[in-house]
Amino acid sequence: MAPSKQAPLPPFAKDEKVLCFHGDLMYEAKITDLRSASDHANTNPQTIKADDAQYRVHYKGWKASWDDWVAQDRIRKFTDDNKTLAAQLQAAARLRNAGGSKSAKKAIGKAAGPGESEMSSARGSEERAATNSFAGRGPRRGRDYELESEEAFYARPSIKIIIPDMLKGLLVDDWENVTKNNQLVPIPHPKPVAKVMDDYLAYEKPRRTEGSAAIDILEETEYFDKCLGRILLYRFERAQYAEIREKWTSGGSDVQGKTPCDTYGAEHLMRLITSLPELIAQTNMDQQSVNRLREELSKFCQWLERNAGTYFVSEYESPNAEYAEKAKN
Repeated sequence: MAPSKQAPLPPFAKDEKVLCFHGDLMYEAKITDLRSASDHANTNPQTIKADDAQYRVHYKGWKASWDDWVAQDRIRKFTDDNKTLAAQLQAAARLRNAGGSKSAKKAIGKAAGPGESEMSSARGSEERAATNSFAGRGPRRGRDYELESEEAFYARPSIKIIIPDMLKGLLVDDWENVTKNNQLVPIPHPKPVAKVMDDYLAYEKPRRTEGSAAIDILEETEYFDKCLGRILLYRFERAQYAEIREKWTSGGSDVQGKTPCDTYGAEHLMRLITSLPELIAQTNMDQQSVNRLREELSKFCQWLERNAGTYFVSEYESPNAEYAEKAKN
């Protein structure tokens, strides 16, 4: 008789540093204990099944009174990709919370520590769009994931971009597809950023004065080209990016002479938009320009939400084993 297979053990261990969802955001935490969800008296890691495990987490920088028992779907490994997602979620929360006034900035720093609410990033985007706001009433930490200190954050200029809930859901789905499912956005994209912007320009141009600054800002795509390879890619996508860059310069390729805007699509464009508040804070843009940019981006996001089915891919690609190995190494 063949030996019975042992049930998989919990994927997280006591004393392991992790990232843990609280509401819509993720924070650095440490697992201090684990137990069986069906039998709380069972705290033996060797006899707890993976699908029956609960973890007690301590959030870094917070008193033990905030410690919480959480299910496995709220915990993520402390990897670079997951830290990137945590930072993006924090940035998206600021888009909703950060105003230009000093009092609005202070409101972000008020802590409403980890509570009972749960968010599984495996939920569908429709559910997230209906229930999640990325408002993130979670604890603010000074240097988590190499984010800036709280004092420095208050002193920096702010920009608030209203991102519709559907697009937020697509952003998290995008992260899951790439970092969890090891899938890729098809490149060349069937509706690249250049096409997206051309269509939006055609939609908006009749509503604008010809030759005005309002038209000029709609024709700007250089920022995307410069940011793509530097900050918009997850680790699993970098091998794909290396391959496409070689095709841009090699003869005989169907994308020869193309640019990131001609090749990548709305998924990567939305990653840029959520990163813009942090990027703009590093520039010397005056307040008038920041206000103009904020208004244009808010309008653009509303238009993109209405046309999401046209510009976002419905299915991601699953690369072969050779690519997966290359990407991991």
